[in-house]
Amino acid sequence: MDKLLITGGCALQGCVRASGAKNAALPILAATLLADGPVTLTNVPRLRDISTTMALLGRMGASLTQEAADRIRVEPRALTSFIAPYELVKTMRASILVLGPLVARYGEADVSLPGGCAIGARPVNLHIEGLRALGAEVSVDSGYIRARAKRLRGARLFMELVSVTGTENLMMAAALADGETLIENAAREPEVVDLAQLLIAMGARIEGAGTDQIHIQGVERLGGAEYRVMPDRIETGTFLVGAAMTGGKVRVEETRPDCLDAVLQKLREAGAEITTGPDWIELDMRGRRPKAVDIHTAPHPAFPTDMQAQFCALNAVAEGVGVVAETIFENRFMHVPELQRMGADIRVEGNLAVCHGVSGLTAAPVMATDLRASAGLVLAGLVASGETLIDRIYHLDRGYETMEAKLLTLGAHIERISGGNGTLTP
Repeated sequence: MDKLLITGGCALQGCVRASGAKNAALPILAATLLADGPVTLTNVPRLRDISTTMALLGRMGASLTQEAADRIRVEPRALTSFIAPYELVKTMRASILVLGPLVARYGEADVSLPGGCAIGARPVNLHIEGLRALGAEVSVDSGYIRARAKRLRGARLFMELVSVTGTENLMMAAALADGETLIENAAREPEVVDLAQLLIAMGARIEGAGTDQIHIQGVERLGGAEYRVMPDRIETGTFLVGAAMTGGKVRVEETRPDCLDAVLQKLREAGAEITTGPDWIELDMRGRRPKAVDIHTAPHPAFPTDMQAQFCALNAVAEGVGVVAETIFENRFMHVPELQRMGADIRVEGNLAVCHGVSGLTAAPVMATDLRASAGLVLAGLVASGETLIDRIYHLDRGYETMEAKLLTLGAHIERISGGNGTLTP
């Protein structure tokens, strides 16, 4: 099992390019199942979750061609199976996103109950009840969601909880339903908008994506398209926090400043000087220690839960006291004990993490517990004195494309230790 070895103490300096967004590319790949022609996707990140999704589509009979490092052509018209098996779904909760497209396009789907990061309950009942409201017969049997429908019918869908994947699944299903669908209390995340833009390029009739009410007028068919995946706002934010923690200066290019308002506001509160352009963000700390900030995670456009672990790491070495309130997932402070091993003064009280900043962290062996926790530990390692060894970085590989290579270009001292033979590889 691979590990990362980080020698802390270097300020990040330089320019880095944001990869395509994992959280946009996964539903977009699932949406290709709706098409009756080939779909070509560009700016697709090279990640473990992307490989898993491609394997899942291939298992169903879709033909996938890697035309370039970030360009994939999907030909979905030869599907022979409508089953998402446990051995593929267990590693990635986003696999449930094939449920809506399969039922809408082919009338049947057997999708294993999903796995993924152990950060708390993410119930699938919103997906199930939504499909039932659209006219599907849905049951849960032997660990599988089994859905059947001759053709879905448009309906008014009220989301009891704001759910990104729930909104995406039902929007995809409604795109081929008979009649009009209204999704109320819909997720407003930029990745939802990106999916809607792909569906519109395929011929869907969708209005309101990015608001809490999405109107979908179902169409008979969706065609092929070519589409560029949006840049990853969470990866962008992670590199900016790394620059802030190390007192450095980093410019992230090919990104979307308009998707990061809440994160940029908190970085400015932490003392960072931030300038932006149409597709770039530059953060300059001028060697200063950051100030602790209070954050409160909530659905977009509020502060994203996927940046919470990174800001816990920032608060750990910041001046003052910062309180982090996690309102999305009930078990997303598992990185805190690992930060404490490095000398962080953080106390967890329910859904609050009270962070008393310390002047420095000390390197220690730590273990990644989920995708974003692993990023937080990498950032902590960049400022800790000594060599930090991070285990179970397969979590990191699920959502960050060649993170250590990008950090190397910014001046970090970081190496990947191969789990196969114990050798170090840059």
